[in-house]
Amino acid sequence: MKIGILGTGHIGKTLVQRLAAAGHDVKVANSRGPETIGHDVLSSGGRAVTAREAGIDVDVLILSIPLNRISEIAPSLTGVPEDTVVIDTSNYYPLRDEKIVSIEDGQVESQWVVEQLGRPIAKAWNAIGSDSFARLNTPSGNADRIAIPVAADNDRDRSIAMALVEDTGFDAVDAGSLAQSWRQQPGAPAYCTDLTKAEMPHALESAEKERLPKRRDLAVAAIMERIGGGGKNPATDELVRINRALFM
Repeated sequence: MKIGILGTGHIGKTLVQRLAAAGHDVKVANSRGPETIGHDVLSSGGRAVTAREAGIDVDVLILSIPLNRISEIAPSLTGVPEDTVVIDTSNYYPLRDEKIVSIEDGQVESQWVVEQLGRPIAKAWNAIGSDSFARLNTPSGNADRIAIPVAADNDRDRSIAMALVEDTGFDAVDAGSLAQSWRQQPGAPAYCTDLTKAEMPHALESAEKERLPKRRDLAVAAIMERIGGGGKNPATDELVRINRALFM
């Protein structure tokens, strides 16, 4: 497939490498220009392009940017064809994104993204830590393979997103519609707890929406106390241990 990726952060970088290695035609952009994208990001065959070029003539466009930048990039998606599948990997963290009133009032994050973009999306790769994503991919059929939930409002978007999740080295789990995607948001049992395909459905089902914000913020506070700020992400063992203790 022809895939465009916006964002070369912790998740975006691995997406470029894995999807290109899987044989997809991948082009990637960031906010600073193609000349700033490192050779390591492109090591599996991805191509660096401008942000506008990333959405031209692609089957899938993956947004791997902070949620607070979704509104900013929305105008650049107006020329992206309707049949291009858009996949969002973002999560809402008010400490980083500033408070978004509608989400604070209970709107599902993915539905907020749909409103900003004015088009359907699928939600994937948001519920795995970047260190797990970078290091713990395994071949299909491995009993301990980590699962990633995928939500979307139509079957085509969901099936394509799930196939791409599999191509990155993880089991894809159908998490239902975007209205239910809060079950894979920060604070939920399925969020960054490195569960298997057998374990993931129960985690999704057992989520309690009203408890997510408090649990999310407790996890952020615990992680910040341990590793500080500076854009560092916690290692897998530490992140999973904290999240399982607080979310499950």
